Amino acid sequence: MTSSTPPTALPGHPYAGPGREGTTSPYTNNDQQHRPALHDLHATAQRIAANVERVLVGKPEVIRIALVTLLAEGHLLVEDVPGVGKTSLAKALARSIDCSVSRIQFTPDLLPSDVTGVSIFNRQSSEFEFRPGPVFANIVVGDEINRASPKTQSALLECMEEHQVTADGQTYALESPFMVIATQNPIEMEGTYALPEAQRDRFTARVSIGYPDPQAELAMVDEHAGQDVLRTLQPVSDADQVRSLVETVRAVQMSHEVRRYTVELVSATRRLSEIRLGASPRSTLHLVRAARAQAALSGRDYVVPDDIHAIAVPVLAHRLVLTPEAQAARRNPAELIRGLLQRVPVPQPAPDRGGATWSAAHR
Repeated sequence: MTSSTPPTALPGHPYAGPGREGTTSPYTNNDQQHRPALHDLHATAQRIAANVERVLVGKPEVIRIALVTLLAEGHLLVEDVPGVGKTSLAKALARSIDCSVSRIQFTPDLLPSDVTGVSIFNRQSSEFEFRPGPVFANIVVGDEINRASPKTQSALLECMEEHQVTADGQTYALESPFMVIATQNPIEMEGTYALPEAQRDRFTARVSIGYPDPQAELAMVDEHAGQDVLRTLQPVSDADQVRSLVETVRAVQMSHEVRRYTVELVSATRRLSEIRLGASPRSTLHLVRAARAQAALSGRDYVVPDDIHAIAVPVLAHRLVLTPEAQAARRNPAELIRGLLQRVPVPQPAPDRGGATWSAAHR
């Protein structure tokens, strides 16, 4: 996201929308009506990405996945070794949006009520009053989530899935937007509790930042050695604007053929011999929402198979549970997803009918 105008489909592209040079779209497309909203979305995403990249230098792909997750109304799991900027990514994204932000440092002695809130007896009114916990914020940064006990980790299950908290028989709604950005270190396992499958499945996407290349690391040294850039970040958007962008993403079209392709791709993970537990139906919904966000960031109001390919690995790989034999063979879930992307037939518009019908073909 470096250009000043939102990208559009190339002339003659089989997925181009009506009114553009070339073929017509196979979608019910009202692209001209959504163009101002898409332009606003792209411009806002540019500002947020540029802000975050001041802190996380040389990682535009990681920032893209974070923005896709935000616009898809999902949650992000950042998993990598110490010192690569996991918490900095979460804080930079949070500070780029002028909304309520809270940070939870997960530790073994943290209690569920420390996350969701607790009821305290008020002597003046002779009633119990609920004191909201740090989860009552638009963006919740959970640092080293795997250091808390499973009991405390489970306090986030209802919050992440249903955007609400139930305490003492009362249900309290969480404000929109609501996003959990959690970090964990996969190497330092002493005193940690691995996230259960049910918890991982609630994260829309997982990213690994990785080490920067020498040029990016040198730029980071030049920029960060004399000051804390994170402290100087100013918001470039707000909660109301993010809610508006989310509505724009919800309006992105997705044809029946592409929806069916998404279902077939997710279903294929359950038939792999290397997999003990495949992707869940929840992951299908997350993949659809993320694909809509990816399409909107690309300046389109309709989803193409390339959008699925762009986000399939970060959305699906962390949900797969390998068999013991696959673990011993050091198979990688991300590689298995990439293999499926090559094997599962991709729907394509039939060129002889102007893109109005579809045929299944391999990429």
